[in-house]
Amino acid sequence: MKKVLIVNGPNLNLTGKRNPEVYGYATLDEINARTAAEGLRLGIVCDFYQSNHEGGIIDSLHQAIDRYDGILLNAGAYTHYSYAIRDAIEAIGLPVIEVHMSNIYQREEFRHVSVIAEVCRKSIVGYGCESYTIALKELNDIIK
Repeated sequence: MKKVLIVNGPNLNLTGKRNPEVYGYATLDEINARTAAEGLRLGIVCDFYQSNHEGGIIDSLHQAIDRYDGILLNAGAYTHYSYAIRDAIEAIGLPVIEVHMSNIYQREEFRHVSVIAEVCRKSIVGYGCESYTIALKELNDIIK
């Protein structure tokens, strides 16, 4: 079976409570459960990691080498300015798909820039919690 790591960044632990008009009412645990179920349907084992700390996200990316076939990454606000996360994505040599529940390109201007998009295989944005299952299907096609 394929193995995929799903990494969620800052404030995503508050999903379902924080700005539900933007992110929806599903909790991160509920989103993870849906994503894991879709993974099993596709023949993928999903592991999940969430951190509010940039270094924790970078460490999880580094530790994915030789353990996972690919990564889904919702870097949260780090998407817009973390060159350290960008460099980690580039360094690990695994396919990474950028995921966002909201459409970052239709929100505040500062969210329009993704410094990680260039080193990710694809970006899936704006489909709510379904962004994760859509991205998992895309990643499955890449890691076949």
